[in-house]
Amino acid sequence: MLDHDSDKKLLSDRKALFSSLRRKIRSVPVVRAMERVPREEFVSARDRPRAYRDEPFSIGEDQTISQPYIVALITEALRLQLTDWVLELGTGSGYQAAVLAELVPDGNVVTVELVPSLAQQARETLAGLGYGNIVVEESTGSLGCPRLGPYDAIVVSAAAPTLSPTLLSQLALGGRLVVPVGSRDQQELVCALRTGEGISLRMLGPCRFVPLIGHDAFPASP
Repeated sequence: MLDHDSDKKLLSDRKALFSSLRRKIRSVPVVRAMERVPREEFVSARDRPRAYRDEPFSIGEDQTISQPYIVALITEALRLQLTDWVLELGTGSGYQAAVLAELVPDGNVVTVELVPSLAQQARETLAGLGYGNIVVEESTGSLGCPRLGPYDAIVVSAAAPTLSPTLLSQLALGGRLVVPVGSRDQQELVCALRTGEGISLRMLGPCRFVPLIGHDAFPASP
């Protein structure tokens, strides 16, 4: 529980954050979806009073909850429809999955996490908030979740060294993949669209994510 002053500051930060997002993000549905997700439920007790600052926070296990602006930018690029089947790699706290789920109420979100403790915590948080259209899967070592695909949209909430053929193969025709691509320290956010002629790419700007670990990704140790 937050005290009265902390609660007032939280509300003030929340108002400022969404005012900023409405100026930067064109998609009204994306911003409204993020307004419906209580970000304070996805951060540590220590960071709850600061939950609506536009910055990332540690969630343990060397993982982070992403900056709200980056979450909004990624989600906007996916151009989600109400019935879309969505895959997320890197569940983390479950915050991005919750935002995705708000936008596909007649679809489903499959989110995959490598760290079992984070997967379980996210599962409990999302269930407690009533998200019935999210499936939290623990990674089996292969990239993605092909057995539940193909997907209309895929988001990778961790950095990859290259565009993964394994993930691209899990995209339906017309599907969109958003992934940070680059080194462990600096990446470019890339949006890939699968068309009948192949894959078209659009660059969304520089970013910095924790590394994606596993097949078609980074090794566990640098």
